[in-house]
Amino acid sequence: MYCVCKEHVELAIDKFVDEYEDAPDLVNLAETTFRDWKPPEHCQWCDGPAEILIV
Repeated sequence: MYCVCKEHVELAIDKFVDEYEDAPDLVNLAETTFRDWKPPEHCQWCDGPAEILIV
């Protein structure tokens, strides 16, 4: 699972496919809320806002 900015979506997809050998689902964090989990505020690879969840 990766929480990334729009700039790093392609990198996160590549890493996910390399690790799990399957296509990920992409979730727009601005349109989705979670009851038991709060997404990080920043991208895993930069200080940009985490906008997309790759799972």
